[in-house]
Amino acid sequence: MLLVAGLAVVGLSAGAGGAAGYLGGRADAPTAGAVAATSDADLVTSAARVLPGVVSVQVRTSSGGASGSGFVFDSRGHIVTNNHVVAAGGAVTIVGADGRRLDAELIGTDPGNDIAVLRVTPSAALRPLAFADPGRTRVGESVLAVGSPLGLSGTVTAGIVSALDRQVRLGGSARQTAVQTDASINPGNSGGPLVNARGEVVGVNTAIATMEGGGSIGIGFAVPIERAEWVADGIIARG
Repeated sequence: MLLVAGLAVVGLSAGAGGAAGYLGGRADAPTAGAVAATSDADLVTSAARVLPGVVSVQVRTSSGGASGSGFVFDSRGHIVTNNHVVAAGGAVTIVGADGRRLDAELIGTDPGNDIAVLRVTPSAALRPLAFADPGRTRVGESVLAVGSPLGLSGTVTAGIVSALDRQVRLGGSARQTAVQTDASINPGNSGGPLVNARGEVVGVNTAIATMEGGGSIGIGFAVPIERAEWVADGIIARG
C-alpha cells in the first residue's frame, strides 16, 4: 500500500512556494535496532558542537531571491546545501554562526539528489561537521534539525528518526530513499543538517509532507548522509 501526500521542498523564496511532487512511503516500517537513551544534556552538547558548522544560504537574482541553510563539508571551504535553494541562479552568499557574511561560488549541483556544493574562503569560524557512520542510524533515536527556518538563523528543533529508507521523490522523477523525521522542518531549513545526539550528520534536510492546502504536518525528509557525501565528493572532484 502506498501513502500519498504532497511533498514540498523547504527553501524560502521571495514568492509563494509550491508542491514539488509526491511521496510514496512503504507501509512496512524498517526494523529498529537497539537505541540508547538520550538525555537533554546530550542534545545540548550536540547543538553546541554543530551550530558553528551551520550557515544561512542567501541567493539574490534580478527577480527576487531565495534562502536556505547549509553546513560546512570540509576544511577547504566547501558548503553543502540543496539544489533547489540555488537553482534560480544569481549571487550566493552565506552567513556563518558568527554573523560573518561571505561570497560563495557555486561549484556544482545534482538536481536528482537535490544536492549542491558551494565554496567560500576557508575560515576558522566555519567548522566542518562530522558524519554518522553508514548503517549506524536507528529508528527512534533522537535527532536535531539545524538551520534557518523563515530566516531565523541558528534554529534547532528536536525529534526522532521516524523511518529509514523511506521512498520519496526529492528532485527527480525516480523515488529515492530518505530519512524520515518528526523534527520540525520549515521553509528555510532546506540544506541544513539533521544530526544525532553525538553531533554527527545523518541527513540533509530537504522536504516536508503536506496535506492539500496545509503546511507542515510533522513529517520531514532528509537525504541520507552516505548519499549526500558521495554526491558532494563527486561534485568537488569534477570541480
